[in-house]
Amino acid sequence: MLTVALDVPSARILADQASIIQDLQFVMDCGKRLLEELARPEEDRDGVVPQALWSSALLAYGRCFEKGRPAGLATEDIENLPLHGAVMKFHTWVIEERDKLETYPPDPFEAATIGAALSPLRHKQRRVEGIAIFATSHVLIDAIGVRQLGGLASELAKQTAEKATKQQDAVLAEAKRQDLDSLYSLPPLRMRPPASDEPTPADSPPDAPQGPPNDS
Repeated sequence: MLTVALDVPSARILADQASIIQDLQFVMDCGKRLLEELARPEEDRDGVVPQALWSSALLAYGRCFEKGRPAGLATEDIENLPLHGAVMKFHTWVIEERDKLETYPPDPFEAATIGAALSPLRHKQRRVEGIAIFATSHVLIDAIGVRQLGGLASELAKQTAEKATKQQDAVLAEAKRQDLDSLYSLPPLRMRPPASDEPTPADSPPDAPQGPPNDS
């Protein structure tokens, strides 16, 4: 079947919804991988991996709520979820943690504490022996928090998938109003990854996954 790109307003909304679902699925995937890491004894963990997974999940989740997106999520989407407990409070905390990853703190002492190393009190001559630097570690959530974020992402993905299903009808209707000669003159979309011997342009994104996400 011949498929061509459709650049119309309704298609932009659908594309943004698909992007949000993809980000939320990534959040769930990071959570599953992070739970595996947290289940390991602390001495056997690579400290970078859990932090990288959690940071990536925060960034992807926060990206879904960026202002100005055609289909960006909002607090109303959180309020409409069939979840109980302090869901909005947890969502707000997650966004605040995301913000800390993206911006430098206004106060340098939020990132590190500088101390003066003093000679022991029992010494007769009191003096400054040196300088100590204590870096502030980033918050790493526990397994309960990881599951909470995964559950939140899963419900938001389901909600967005329902909107996307309805949006497809609007896109189809708008596509049928387009000039057929113009559509048939467009280059076909690549629906399969290129063969190993076929070069891929550096600026060509991979095909977007289709269908709703899996539950976490």
